Amino acid sequence: MIDHAGESLRVPDRIMFRIFHFRVSIRHSCYDSNKICLEGFILALTSQGERWIETWNGGGVSVKKAERIERLEDRLKEAGVLHLSDAAGHLGVSEMTVRRDLASVPHLFSYLGGYILPVGGERTTYRLDAEADTHAEAKDLACRKAARLVEPDDTIFIDCGTTTPRMTEYLPVSGKLTVITYAMNVAERVMKRPNTNLILLGGLFHASSQTFSGDEALRTLERLGISKAFLSAGGLHSQHGATCSNFHEVPIKQAVLARAGLSYVVIDSSKLEKIKPAFFATTDQFDQIITE
Repeated sequence: MIDHAGESLRVPDRIMFRIFHFRVSIRHSCYDSNKICLEGFILALTSQGERWIETWNGGGVSVKKAERIERLEDRLKEAGVLHLSDAAGHLGVSEMTVRRDLASVPHLFSYLGGYILPVGGERTTYRLDAEADTHAEAKDLACRKAARLVEPDDTIFIDCGTTTPRMTEYLPVSGKLTVITYAMNVAERVMKRPNTNLILLGGLFHASSQTFSGDEALRTLERLGISKAFLSAGGLHSQHGATCSNFHEVPIKQAVLARAGLSYVVIDSSKLEKIKPAFFATTDQFDQIITE
């Protein structure tokens, strides 16, 4: 039993042995100050004690770590995706501890662009070519409405999917419009337009959705100003918010929502009250919901 800051800590013998030797080594190096030696001992307990306690049970996942992993699994079932800092806050530990936990169970979690996903969450059965012709007329009408909100000198973000790329046909051609996207099918249309700058966010390419993802795209977004953002969604539910099929799209969507002056979700009405696996925003985060 060790008293530390008025609290008693029960520490297994093996851990006491390791801490004791750390204390002895400190004492040998501190000839003049018992105070420094005591601080060294407390430092050993507070900075290393948690790791030793976690590994004390013989090399497997510790009880404490197992509880954190279980809580993280439960939280991901609710949210679908979780930022590293949010996970650390939820668990009451440092981000480094969360990283160590993730590394110990690679069969359960993926870590992508600062976000934690369930393993397999970055893969999807969604395919762009399969969705392209569904509700085509409704998608076109919604995009006409959205394009009317764009002014000639705006800097806008256009999301991926089979709806929002249609906006490019109706954007203003005067002035000097700038379009930011991480979707190849949007970029291919924008690059053919006059008087339009294109910023294509790069990273790992996902062929099924023709999108890029990764830290590089997120770092680029941090340096950009966005006057208006036009986001897509696979589902928009009054209670469960905006969702999509691909977890790797979530970090980009959320970063854009945080930076844009005005944010719109552009969907056809078949998406209303539907829920897809990857949550990215509540309905009140959008300034307007645009449908046909």
